[in-house]
Amino acid sequence: MKILSIDIETFSDIDLGKCGVYRYTDSPNFDILLFAYSIDEGPVQLIDLASGEDIPEKITEAILSEDIIKTAFNANFERVALMRYFSRKLDKEVYLNPSSWRCSEVQAAMLGLPLHLEGVAKVLRLDAQKMSEGKPLIRYFCIPCKPTAANGGRTRNLPSDAPDKWELFKQYNIRDVEVELEIRKKIKDYPIPESEQALYELDQRINDRGFRADMDFVMQAISCDKQFTVSATERAYELTGLENPNSVSQLKDWLSERGVEVESLSKKNVKELVSETEGEVEEALKLRLLMAKTSVRKYEAIERAVCSDGRVHGLFQFYGANRTGRFAGRLVQVQNLPQNHLVDLKLARDLVKEGCFDDLQMLFGNTPGVLSELIRTAFIPKESHRFIVADFSAIEARVLSWLAGEKWRLEVFQSHGKIYEASASQMFHVSLEDITKGSPLRQKGKISELACGYGGGVGALKSMGALEMGVEEHELQGLIDNWRRANPHIVNFWWEVDKMAIKAVKERTRTRTYGIIFTYKSGMLFVTLPSGRDLVYVKPKLMLNKFGREGLTYEGIGTTKKWERIETYGPKIVENIVQAASRDLLAEAMLRLDKAGFAIVAHVHDEVICEVPMGESSVEEVCSIMSESPKWSEGLPLDADGYECDFYQKD
Repeated sequence: MKILSIDIETFSDIDLGKCGVYRYTDSPNFDILLFAYSIDEGPVQLIDLASGEDIPEKITEAILSEDIIKTAFNANFERVALMRYFSRKLDKEVYLNPSSWRCSEVQAAMLGLPLHLEGVAKVLRLDAQKMSEGKPLIRYFCIPCKPTAANGGRTRNLPSDAPDKWELFKQYNIRDVEVELEIRKKIKDYPIPESEQALYELDQRINDRGFRADMDFVMQAISCDKQFTVSATERAYELTGLENPNSVSQLKDWLSERGVEVESLSKKNVKELVSETEGEVEEALKLRLLMAKTSVRKYEAIERAVCSDGRVHGLFQFYGANRTGRFAGRLVQVQNLPQNHLVDLKLARDLVKEGCFDDLQMLFGNTPGVLSELIRTAFIPKESHRFIVADFSAIEARVLSWLAGEKWRLEVFQSHGKIYEASASQMFHVSLEDITKGSPLRQKGKISELACGYGGGVGALKSMGALEMGVEEHELQGLIDNWRRANPHIVNFWWEVDKMAIKAVKERTRTRTYGIIFTYKSGMLFVTLPSGRDLVYVKPKLMLNKFGREGLTYEGIGTTKKWERIETYGPKIVENIVQAASRDLLAEAMLRLDKAGFAIVAHVHDEVICEVPMGESSVEEVCSIMSESPKWSEGLPLDADGYECDFYQKD
């Protein structure tokens, strides 16, 4: 036996979608119902564990062996579930090393395909398709049921409760292995590269390690939010006299009676109204803003997902963003945590943890806002350890400048690194020394840097908050024009990429520009990065685009979250290239840190969080490892900065 292909069906009283596989399998009620497998792509066999059958010794040995390759679609689920199963069965801790596992979902994602079995099978037009009967069968057998008079008051459906359904469920389980086998045959010419497999294994170990949560603090934060919400709601009732002060229509009528006509009560509109009103109207609008704050949702996500070891596992999905290969956040979404700007973060945190909610409101005000800023601090290192947090400085701006060969920008990054000031200096032809931290020109340089690097126009500046930063509407187009004049090599990079991508597809050929290679083959456009990794655009086609000219389109998951044809063009492809190259730099830095013995517990875009024993290593060592340039990035001025902390935070 060389390869064991696996698919399992399971039961648990924990919601898999909301809590993740680690918490799902951590439940004492977790069990494996069906185990379907294929040896070396042979006929699929099925073991009915729920009906008393056992996994054969030969298969058990293969699962536990690091010499036999195990494959599955979303192999993390099978690997974690089987770890829990065998740990309980053998009455000892069993760890299944990810080095002997291959994930066909990752392999499909690397080709730009959907992140679910059914979607991949449809896009590849396989003979074997996932059975549509699966969802109702999973609802019937895999999750608890409500006790009723009709079902005899039971809380779980067993095979004996519906033998016909159970036989169909067994066929469904077998079919999933057959589909996975067909997928692997279809994409066998595009195996996961060794470098990406090594990174996948690291990702699995990071998810297995988990991120420790301070559950005393989390529960107090949830309690604090509830207390505040009750208090704010009571005040809103008292102030407005409305039956439901959260009702948009009722509040609009109440405002109208006081001479305030509004079309929308969106967060943005309410903020503007607050600054234009006073008295009870101002207070009512402020209360609406406070009550609408979703500061507690991530605390609740931590509470749902935390396992019996006090850690949240499964926070990251490898290749979750398959357009660029970046990691995707799951469960608590640590990729999207609010920043913290409180002057005394520790004091605020201590007040919440000790339940001193009135003191918190008195000293800091805006309790929901404070709770929001404290979310990061819910994660803490284990005993006798501290966090070392390090991140790349302006990584995307550096990579974009390096790829495009924008020399003045590279000189900035090689020296003082003040890209906002330097950008304003180039744009407005003023001395760098005249652009201070709070000057309007620096603000314009900053907003232009954030919005213009990937072809952004007036709309991009507005969405980045240019108007709120004090930039006048009539100035917006001028900022774009100035930025583009100051960065001619970047602008040329956009349109050279556009031209070469279109040529590769139109002529079914291979083209190259700025060190990026475009290759059309097998009905896909491969974009080879400096690292050697490919970005893949499925079924590319040239069509008339929104600009009224011939442009590139491809198939993928669009803004509707459905598989559809998507338009793209030079600046957008450049954005994907830059983000992908930045991801590769982080990936290689993580591999180096891991090799050096650092326990990575989380990573966020360009940042790595390591759990390090007290007295060992230093911020300088971590940053030094992060700043090493791979061979493929010669001339790229990398820099990392970092800090230590006793709870996770933004420095």
